[in-house]
Amino acid sequence: MKAIIPLAGFGTRLRPHTYTKPKPLISVAGKPVLGHILDKLVGLDIEEIIFIIGHLGDQISDYVTANYDFPSRYIEQKELKGQAHAIYLAKDHVSGPVLIIFVDTIFETDLNLLAQEPADGIIYVKEVEDPRRFGVAIIENGYITTLVEKPSTPVSNLAVIGLYYVKDSRRLMTCIAELMRKDIKTKGEYFLADAFQLMINQGSRFAARTVEVWEDCGKPETVLHTNRYLLEHGGAQEIETENSVLIPPVYIEKTAAIKDSVIGPYVSVAGGAKIVRSIIRDSIINERAQIEDANLSQSLIGKDAYVRGSFERLNVGDSSQVDFAGNEHG
Repeated sequence: MKAIIPLAGFGTRLRPHTYTKPKPLISVAGKPVLGHILDKLVGLDIEEIIFIIGHLGDQISDYVTANYDFPSRYIEQKELKGQAHAIYLAKDHVSGPVLIIFVDTIFETDLNLLAQEPADGIIYVKEVEDPRRFGVAIIENGYITTLVEKPSTPVSNLAVIGLYYVKDSRRLMTCIAELMRKDIKTKGEYFLADAFQLMINQGSRFAARTVEVWEDCGKPETVLHTNRYLLEHGGAQEIETENSVLIPPVYIEKTAAIKDSVIGPYVSVAGGAKIVRSIIRDSIINERAQIEDANLSQSLIGKDAYVRGSFERLNVGDSSQVDFAGNEHG
């Protein structure tokens, strides 16, 4: 089995952080989102992972090479024409089963069961209260009959989470080619859901498998929510501090320095960060950030950023400086 992970988007909802790093490398609970995804694949029979990269894609390859030993291939998506177009770029490198994972998705499910699946594929879903923000699946007799992208009126509460398994990847690529040839678009882009709908219309049977956990990493508030979940479920780590209090769960990298501060709950602090005389909760502090005399909550602080003063909530990009008057400088 091969895996395709599309990563070429600009991550505009996570700016300013994604001006300097690709969205998959945004850190939650001490590790980039991409790392949490790749950890799910360790131990599976993965022949190759195909990364569809774009903006700042060299950082993706550097991270994967430094931390994982999967056989990997990197393909640049030069034109952002949509999900299906991104997947189609891998057409010359897949032929059998393929697993497709979008990195907005932190999920909990047993991927070891894929080989036992009797259907032609699986589209993973999660029940949600308001399905209008998501693509949804309609099921009849145990199989998906219709996929609807962001329905204006509720037709199903089963949101498609961005995790797919397809046994016949060549058939998927053929349907994507048909999608693009007929210029079938949703909101101006080639959506993967439309390609799957073509497969379903041609007789492919896709099962819907419900996941119990689906954490989104697409915007600041959901990144913080995912950070809370991961810290509560095995992602915590503490270190020795100087005259400080840690309120669990927290993740503090061993090379961070904390003095005269109260940290937690739900705080992740990356390596090289320095926090002095501060109170921080429900926040993510990235590499080598320095924070002094601050009161932070629900904040994302970029790497090499410097924050001094009393605040409540900040979203500060890499290498920024915020002084006591609340002025930010790039």
